[in-house]
Amino acid sequence: MGSVEEKPHAVCIPYPAQGHVNPMLKLAKVLHHRGFHITFINTEFNHRRLLKARGPDSLDGLPDFCFETIPDGLPPSDADATQDIPSLCDSIAKNFMIPFRNLLAKLNDTVSSNVPPVSCIVSDFSMHFSSNVAEELGIPILLLSTASARAFLGFAHTRRLVESGILTPPKDESHLPNRYMETTIDWIPGMKNIRIKDLPSFLFASDPKGIMRNFILEMVEKASKASAIVVNTFDALEHEGLDALSSLFPPVYSIGPLHLLLSQIPQNNSKLNNIGSNLWKNEADCLEWLNSKEPNSVIYVNFGSITVLTPPQMVEFACGLANSKKAFLWVIRPDMVKGDSVIVPHEFLSETKDRGIVQVSWCPQEDVLSHPSIGGFLTHCGWNSMIESMCAGVPVLCWPFFADQQTNCRLACVEWGIGMEIDCNVKRDEVEKLVRELMEGKKGKEMRKHAMKWKKMAEEAVGTDGSSNLNLDKVVKEVMLQLNP
Repeated sequence: MGSVEEKPHAVCIPYPAQGHVNPMLKLAKVLHHRGFHITFINTEFNHRRLLKARGPDSLDGLPDFCFETIPDGLPPSDADATQDIPSLCDSIAKNFMIPFRNLLAKLNDTVSSNVPPVSCIVSDFSMHFSSNVAEELGIPILLLSTASARAFLGFAHTRRLVESGILTPPKDESHLPNRYMETTIDWIPGMKNIRIKDLPSFLFASDPKGIMRNFILEMVEKASKASAIVVNTFDALEHEGLDALSSLFPPVYSIGPLHLLLSQIPQNNSKLNNIGSNLWKNEADCLEWLNSKEPNSVIYVNFGSITVLTPPQMVEFACGLANSKKAFLWVIRPDMVKGDSVIVPHEFLSETKDRGIVQVSWCPQEDVLSHPSIGGFLTHCGWNSMIESMCAGVPVLCWPFFADQQTNCRLACVEWGIGMEIDCNVKRDEVEKLVRELMEGKKGKEMRKHAMKWKKMAEEAVGTDGSSNLNLDKVVKEVMLQLNP
């Protein structure tokens, strides 16, 4: 693309939580490979966590792949835990725009910044203030949805769902909340057979100030002003959802799975490969342990970066896993148990020491899921976990916690045939029964077959003539570089 001065310059800004930073960093690397100068913006809080987890030089980057930070406007909190989501959303809405605008002005002062002028913004669709700044600068803005297309559709219909009163059970059924939550909604295009309980949980947030609901309404309104929206999914998986989104918003393109798209790029730039996005220290010893296990014999358990369990829930999962007699790899974040340091019952550890490992940290999840010994995944249904599991051909046990996870769980269990749901009031007997069914039962075999089918389709989507690869070409040329098609 010629000299650095001529390079287009994309500023990438993720929502400051692990599940959003990961896909944004992958997209940034893909764009860098396509000739963009990249500035990647973390909050100061997350930047410190990344350096702590990955080492002091881990974000030094390259001359044309740089990191910058902005403050998050929140009081100091535990240095190694995910911040409170409503507080973070409230601060994003109130405090982020000015430092973001100032940072872009600094970058655009090309004499002192020594980088090309900013030519486009790539923003998480939750960072809605970035639309205003793109408009002020007269540059295109690309929004990345790190959720599934169907979860995005749930968010997109927030106003109508609120106005229809459907999110509040009628008086005569308020004593039967579960039965009411099972009611099917039939008017959201692209979301057939969706029940009220499958909608994004933020819509029900018991939040007197309405922080989350207002945040989502603002996010949806700004999305309609974007130059284009890209979704970390692929056409074959969510064709109907993507069609329905396209009728509501500007151009919508599926460009996922992003981790597979990134794996297509020749890995000859070790400095760039080493830039990672895990906010906890990655422990890779578990891969050695997995090497000693039979194919499809281990269940991987990981509830992601935000899910919090109560001590009794922790005990039920532990006892269910122990009683299943299956080998397991359980990754437990230091901040995973509500109001307590992580406690796994002592008898659980002694009873399972020969067939399971509990890792109190983080692990290279893509490598774990694609390891031949992994036969199933007990997950919170975060979108990155779901799509990584599918791409590895691994079926799932679903225990959704919040946000878009309920929607993903429903899709996995009903539409894609790769999952079974664990009741939210988790009980050890159900965990034991479902783990056994997943690992050795007839339903488990069927789910594995479906997962392998989606794996093949995902690989096709990122191939040379695959839909995601072609969509990315289009986005780069027509939206980000504004070349006439």
